[in-house]
Amino acid sequence: MDMKLPDRLLPEFVKPPIYKVYEGRLTQKLDREHLPQHIGVILDGHRRYARAEGYEDFSRSYRAGMRKFETFLEWAAALDLEAITAWVLSTENLSRPSDELAPYFQVLIDLFERLPYSAGDCGYSVRFIGSLDLLPTDLTNAAKRVTELTAGRNRVLNIAMGYGGRQEIVDAVADLVDSLYEEGVAPGRMSEHISAAAIGNHMYAPDVPDPDLVIRTSGESRLSGFLLWQSAYSEFSFVDVYWPAFRRVDFLRAMRDYSRSERRFGR
Repeated sequence: MDMKLPDRLLPEFVKPPIYKVYEGRLTQKLDREHLPQHIGVILDGHRRYARAEGYEDFSRSYRAGMRKFETFLEWAAALDLEAITAWVLSTENLSRPSDELAPYFQVLIDLFERLPYSAGDCGYSVRFIGSLDLLPTDLTNAAKRVTELTAGRNRVLNIAMGYGGRQEIVDAVADLVDSLYEEGVAPGRMSEHISAAAIGNHMYAPDVPDPDLVIRTSGESRLSGFLLWQSAYSEFSFVDVYWPAFRRVDFLRAMRDYSRSERRFGR
């Protein structure tokens, strides 16, 4: 029986032992031979979390969400998950008012200053995918620093920032066509060289296998453009809680459900 107890029904002094026991049971039941090696994560629900908690602005929930993300990396590393792709900022988000974006940009900069230690200690090399040219210089400079400082780790953490799945496909096709032109392929023969494999080799992170599992928080049952190409055969876990409230039990349930699934790859 799944011990799914809403937080609001548990007094604070009861929560820790109950969840500790449940986490232990979930961990024991995990099939370690059938865990995902690459998971995609959509960190959704910061603003709704802030409203639900009665915060005066979103900065507090953004900070809580990024701290939770660092904790999430520890959970993933403990299960030896080799690759993570986390969506922290979409191209659509960039249309929000500047007074909403500026605090979030600062929260991300603060996160990137900590990641060389938190992600690095978990064994993750941090890389970025997306249209970084659309972002403020201080944010992209912070991204470059964390990339340099975590290079060489044996695991991969891709952070999708200024990212849109449709744009990634457009960029991949354009890059493929450019490379064919540079190779001297005649325009009339280019279509002969365009295939799923060829396009895949020009995605933002072609060296990282497609995600086995995609997790989205906040109760939304859609991808919203996240890893559209790569997630064709992924399993999905849509979790009701907002990202800042995402718990280890939620993570372990997703791992358990994935380990029990039979992947068919279109069959």
